[in-house]
Amino acid sequence: MVPRTILKQNLVQKLYPHSISVKSAMQQLRNEIDICPELKKKIEQAGNTRRHYYNKQQVQLILEHFSISIEEFNQL
Repeated sequence: MVPRTILKQNLVQKLYPHSISVKSAMQQLRNEIDICPELKKKIEQAGNTRRHYYNKQQVQLILEHFSISIEEFNQL
């Protein structure tokens, strides 16, 4: 089960565990989102992106893009 909101820093730490720092992991995620305009549009439509967290729907969209299920994400 995904909580209602998840901090962006916690998300990138799980998605990019071998990254040098949280800052570089955040940059990798931003680059991945920018490469796919469709994903970027869906995330923006799902809620505000100018906060320190993503909402549940935004997290699900990102995980879907990476082909990661909710169960796999919780195990990371």
